[in-house]
Amino acid sequence: MAKQKIDPNYKVIAENRRARFDYAIEDDVECGIVLEGSEVKALRGSGTNIADSYAAVENGELWLVNAYIPPYEQAKMFRHEERRRRKLLVSRKQLADFWNATQRKGMTLVPLVLYFNHKGIAKMKLGVAKGKKIHDKRETEAKRDWNRQKQRLLKENS
Repeated sequence: MAKQKIDPNYKVIAENRRARFDYAIEDDVECGIVLEGSEVKALRGSGTNIADSYAAVENGELWLVNAYIPPYEQAKMFRHEERRRRKLLVSRKQLADFWNATQRKGMTLVPLVLYFNHKGIAKMKLGVAKGKKIHDKRETEAKRDWNRQKQRLLKENS
């Protein structure tokens, strides 16, 4: 049996669990994020929130809007704004695809996970999603409940 290497640099900073409930995610893409020095230090702490944020294509650039990164207390002179717009880094082809999806198809760009990759660089997983209706949400919840009940029954019978 092969041993799995646990990477000490990989760390999930913030996860948007509500996105999978509210949206039908069709595709997800990893993209870089432009941060200031105090923001990187604050990310290594805790309290980051991406649940209320979204991404938008404006003037040929991809921006993360309304993501909360708490202030870094040790930074006295060069503090950052907590909810400032942050630029996301993607290729031109991906940017064109995002613009096409949002403007023509009516999709939404939802941040799913903010994390440090194996090299210690902050990355964001961005989902191309379509909003779910109320009956779709109920259906998803019913399927989830049924799967839990099945697992319990199988566990009891074993």
